[in-house]
Amino acid sequence: MDLISREELKAYLERGDDFNLVMTLNEWAFEAQHIPGSINVSTFADLENSLTPDDEIVVYCSDKACIASQIAYKILKQNGFENVRRYEGGLSDWYAAGYPLDGEGL
Repeated sequence: MDLISREELKAYLERGDDFNLVMTLNEWAFEAQHIPGSINVSTFADLENSLTPDDEIVVYCSDKACIASQIAYKILKQNGFENVRRYEGGLSDWYAAGYPLDGEGL
């Protein structure tokens, strides 16, 4: 699995790199809190409607043990998406570093 570190992801966001930051938890969790600039994709249909195989994609979920981003990563790779990385620390790692989150649950 191709991983991206918290600092590398932060640098992508600060530079305004052209990539899709994808939170793989359900809509309720996304509305509660997510990393700024994220989109919510929690089903395979969402993946097909929101992303193309040429996109650069970073998937994440709640924390290192969360399987949602692991599954999304595998599904994307199996369906021809080549430029996929996983931010395994997810929301908890981002928050622990003191970085901002967006959402209604804050």
